This record gives sequence, C-alpha cells and structure tokens, in this order.
Amino acid sequence: MLLANCAGPQSTFDASGREASAIENLILLTAVSAAFIWLVVVLLLVYAARARREPLSEEQAQRFITWGGVITPTAVLFALLSYAVWSMPATRPWFDRQDADVAIEVTGEQFWWRIRYLDALGAVVFETANDLKLPVDRRVRILLKAHDVIHSFWIPALAGKMDMIPGRTNTLWLEPTRIGSFRGPCAEFCGTSHALMNLSADVLPWEDFEAWRQSRVQMRATRKTAGNAFLVHGCAGCHSLDGTEARGLVGPNLTGLRERKRLGAGAMANTPENLARFIRDPSSIKPGAQMPAFPMIPQDDLRKIVDYLAGEP
Repeated sequence: MLLANCAGPQSTFDASGREASAIENLILLTAVSAAFIWLVVVLLLVYAARARREPLSEEQAQRFITWGGVITPTAVLFALLSYAVWSMPATRPWFDRQDADVAIEVTGEQFWWRIRYLDALGAVVFETANDLKLPVDRRVRILLKAHDVIHSFWIPALAGKMDMIPGRTNTLWLEPTRIGSFRGPCAEFCGTSHALMNLSADVLPWEDFEAWRQSRVQMRATRKTAGNAFLVHGCAGCHSLDGTEARGLVGPNLTGLRERKRLGAGAMANTPENLARFIRDPSSIKPGAQMPAFPMIPQDDLRKIVDYLAGEP
C-alpha cells in the first residue's frame, strides 16, 4: 500500500516538473541519509550490547565523543544543509516576468478554482474553472490569489505548494517536463468541503496547447444565444458562457464544461446524471457550497439545461 502512493497523478515521487524533480531529489537524499544514520546508530547499540564490558580509557572516551558526537554529526548535517541551500533555486525557481511563456491567474474560492489566462500585459484573455491546461517544457507564471479564506495551490507532480492569501498575490513558476494529466488538492483547510476542492492539470504539447488557447479566444469573440432554460432560471446571474449574454461573475465559468473530466472541482465524474444532481442540490454533494439548491426547476427544464451545457463547446 505504501508503494502504491509513490506514483500516479498526485504523487511527489512521480515528478513531472523541474521544481518537483528537485524536491524529489532532496527528499530522497534526506531519506537515504536518515536511514544510513539510523543504521549506524543501531549497529553501535548492538556493538555496545555485545562488546566486552571493559571501560574505555579517558583518552579513548574523549576521542569517541569528539569524533562520534561532534565532528561526524556536524559534518553530516553541514553536508545535508549545504545541498538543501544549493538546491533552493531549483526547488522554488524565480524568473523575470518577461521570461514567462504563459501567464495564468488562479484564485481560490470556497470550494473551487477560478482560472484566468492572461496576455503579456496582464489583461484577462479568457476564464475557466477547475481545469488547468499547461504546455510542456515551457515556463508558466501563475499568480495566486484567494477570494475568501486562505487556500493553498499544490500540484505535487509539478511543483511544491504555495499559499493563497486574501488581499495578497503570490507568484509561482511551473515548468512541466512530461505530457499527462495531474491532480492538485487544496493544501490548506478552507472549510466544510475542503477535501472536495481539487484541481485538474493537463500538460499538452505546445501546438495542442496553442490550438486549445486559440479556440477559447474564438469562443469569446463569437456571438450566440444561451439556452432559454439556462437564462429563464437565472443561471446567467452567477455563471458565464463565453460569447453569450450569460456573464455572471459569482460562480465558475461554464464554457467548455463538456470537456472537463469531473464536476464540482473534482467532486464527481462529469456525467449528465451527476450534473443534474448538482444543479438540484449542490450542498448534498459539496457541503457548504455557495450555490443554492434549485428543487423548483421542472424536470423538463432541468434536462434542457443539462443537455445545453453538455453540448456547449
């Protein structure tokens, strides 16, 4: 069971980013060193228990204390500390703003992630929620914010965690090195559904990432009408759909909902049945969710809303 946690979409020991690789190396070195020190101490205890019980001379005792209790521990700790300090630029890299190939703003909210892709000047190009798209082998600058309480952004396979604090913007740099899908939990207790606040990160080849980004830009520029049932029942008051009159800013942007693997920031699989359940009573799935329940929506209208969102590109 322990080895099963050493791989997968949310494992520090399955590093798929430059920062995560540096952290993994530091963890392994520290663990191997600690195991070696433990083994030496155990062998010394065994030796002391079985050796002849003749007292050491004063000179031998002083030599043993000096080398075993002072010089050797100091040298080992200094070596480990030196490596940790030397690896700090790799475990928490920092670059100039213009070095970023992609700039993203991520805001933690109870209990989901607002994701905005930015242009070179920092203006919002488009917005999505809970699903992060990243290019492989490119530097990504992520601005981290919190809307309500303290959250913490962490994708273990790509980088270390960083807190998101209301009223403050923290900057995290990512450089994914492997294509794949990864998972990131909120790493700071933020309320009732803290355990159900997860982020999906898909690392794509640069060409695929650019194609996806351009498709989202085009969606925002296209003009179309949102589904009638979606508008009639007030969904547009909180949610946005790019290119339509639905421009709510309270809840997650629902553009491209059908492409997302999971609903409710990882709470459940993205199926029409689960979407209908979530619309009916969000708090039964995510306790403390800000979205109100809608038991009054007629079943036919609920089906139309679900069908519309499932077909919305």
